[in-house]
This record gives sequence, C-alpha cells and structure tokens, in this order.
Amino acid sequence: MQQDSYSDILHLPHYQSKKRQPMPLHDRAAQFAPFAALTGYDAAISETARLTDRRIIPDDETERELNLQIHLLEERIIEKPSAAITYFVPDERKEGGQYVTLHGRVRRIDYFDEMLILTDGKKIKLGDILEIRLKDRAEDV
Repeated sequence: MQQDSYSDILHLPHYQSKKRQPMPLHDRAAQFAPFAALTGYDAAISETARLTDRRIIPDDETERELNLQIHLLEERIIEKPSAAITYFVPDERKEGGQYVTLHGRVRRIDYFDEMLILTDGKKIKLGDILEIRLKDRAEDV
C-alpha cells in the first residue's frame, strides 16, 4: 500500500535550480564530516605517540675512543678529513631526541665553544657526539 502512495512521484526527474549551480561533491561531503569538538586533539595524540630516543651516556671506554678519534681528527685537520659522525639531536617538543649520522669533511674543532665544524658550515656540539668514524685517506680521494 505504501508503494502506491509514492508511485506518482517515483519516476519524476530530480529537481535542479535554474538560478544556482549545484554544490561540488567535495563541499557536499564536508557537510556530513564528523564534528571536531576537540580542536588539536588528534595532533596532541600523534605527538604523544611519536617515539624519541634517550640520550646515551657513554661509558669510560667509549669516552676514551671518542677522545682518540677527536685527537686523530685534530692531527689531520689541515687535510679536512672525511668522517661519519653519529650525534644526538634533542627533540624540540618533548624529552629525548634522535641519533643522526652525518657524513662530511671536518674543517675545525672549536674547543672554546665545544663544537665540531664541518666544511659545509654544519656545527655539532662535542658533547652530543657518540661516535666518529674517520675515513681512510685512500677513501677521501
């Protein structure tokens, strides 16, 4: 019985205004998007879930090895030796950070500011360095 009540309009063409353009589908879909009652909540959850590394405190043996590598760098500084330097980059938003390995040529060691300065201008704090791997002179060429 209900089918009969709509049979008079069931097959009529869809109405379209002659004065207005139809709304784009993207805009129509946005009308039905979920309401974000807590602005920034998703970003806060993502930030909390983002993992950081803890800074490694080097033991005495690692400290000695690092000091030896810095000494070897200093002896070859005139050559601008090539090295792979692993160092800690603190996170700007939360506790911890990440370890990064940078390959480059060392221009100088600034003991006053405690910085290792590369030929490309990059500066690395000596206290953040975990490991220095000097490349052989044969590899530098």
